[in-house]
Amino acid sequence: MSNKSLKVNIQKKLKEFELDVDFELKNGRLGILGPSGCGKSMTLKSIAGIVDPDKGVVSLNTGKETVYFDSDNKINLKPQKRNVGYLFQNYALFPNMTVEENVACGLSKDDDYGIVSEMIKRFRLDGLEKRYPRQLSGGQQQRVALARILAYSPDVILLDEPFSALDTFLKEQLRLELVNLLRDFDGFSIMVTHDRDEAFQFCDELIILDEGKVIAKGNTHDVFENPIRVQVARLTGCKNISKVEIIDEYHLKSLDWGVTFEVSKEITPNITHMGIRAHDFAPAEKDDVNVICTENARKLEMPFEWEITLANGLWWKYDKPIHEHEFEIPQYLKVDPKNIILLEE
Repeated sequence: MSNKSLKVNIQKKLKEFELDVDFELKNGRLGILGPSGCGKSMTLKSIAGIVDPDKGVVSLNTGKETVYFDSDNKINLKPQKRNVGYLFQNYALFPNMTVEENVACGLSKDDDYGIVSEMIKRFRLDGLEKRYPRQLSGGQQQRVALARILAYSPDVILLDEPFSALDTFLKEQLRLELVNLLRDFDGFSIMVTHDRDEAFQFCDELIILDEGKVIAKGNTHDVFENPIRVQVARLTGCKNISKVEIIDEYHLKSLDWGVTFEVSKEITPNITHMGIRAHDFAPAEKDDVNVICTENARKLEMPFEWEITLANGLWWKYDKPIHEHEFEIPQYLKVDPKNIILLEE
């Protein structure tokens, strides 16, 4: 796997902004996380050959290099020549074809059609072979679409918001199935999502896209733990973000919450904001470090957590068992200095 790579360096002028994406994937699963309309799907379509970038290069190396697109050398392989599997949001099954016909439709006449029954079995579609897409549930449709992709052994699988059309229960179930499937897949996979949980669960590497630009990239855990920029912290789910005034190398004042905090990392002059994740508070004594008074806090019960909003706007999430409905908000909360995220604008 180590000598494999997928290189993407593309630019394309869109209506609202210019898409400018540059990354190299050497193994495993990449996530592209970002808000709606930031250029995520356009990036996937450019890799698949559905859309042409204005300039740039897309190439795959699996021991030998295949150039999908190169604007300088006027190379632009047709989608069917790229050996890329694309899972669309709506699965794009052929409505007039049965399940087995849909699974087989990506194969050439030289392929072994025994793979169709293998895929039917692998994706638990036995008994549904003669049904049409309209006779299937959303989850079954997704499994047919994945079986169709994997039947022709693609080098790259592209997943465009694969769970957006599913209800919550089905989403959880299919997430687990897809995680296991992609772990066993020997090629590259790229998933586009605006759901930070999906990105965290699926992807070894993560790119965060905002208005067509890559604003963060790296190991998924590292990007979540140290987002560096305000917008990256927001997109990875940080609920508490405030402007700050730097007091000294290890202390700053939150201008939005009116609290002074001690931090564990030296504060550099480029720090303009701080973040605290909503699960990172703990009950405290009055004289602990980084203490916040909870007077006039409000609580909202969710099935598996309490959402506590403090009077100054800070938000605390506290896990709870489903059968416990009483909760006394402690008088004071604290946050560990190492859990304070230092952020640049």
